[in-house]
Formats: sequence, C-alpha cells, structure tokens
Amino acid sequence: MDKTNLNLGQGRGLGRGGGRGRNKGGALGPGGFCVCAKCGEKISHQQGVKCTTIKCPECGHTMIREELLKK
Repeated sequence: MDKTNLNLGQGRGLGRGGGRGRNKGGALGPGGFCVCAKCGEKISHQQGVKCTTIKCPECGHTMIREELLKK
C-alpha cells in the first residue's frame, strides 16, 4: 500500500478525549496549603511535592491541596 496517498479524513471518530485533566490542565502554583480532608490539619505546600504524597501529621490520612478540597 502506498502510504503517501492515505486519506486522513476529518477526524469524526468516537474519541472523547481532548480534556485538559485535573485543575483545567494548569498547576496550582508553588504556594498554598495541603489540608487533611479527615481532620482538617493544614500544612504549607512544598513546591515540587504533591500534597497527595504527604500523610497527615495528626491522623495519618492522605493530604489534599486546599484549592481542590474547596470545590
């Protein structure tokens, strides 16, 4: 088959992608806080460290970015 004559069409497939993922595709920035959704403990967010990788120092539950908790 000659690959130079492929008909590429108009892109009318059933794909449902195209979203920008969490946070509308943007980072939340270096500042802010990580908050425990269980007990409410709040710690400063460290740049380059996802809040979800931190365990709450009070109860051990996973922390979440404050801006996401308020949604």
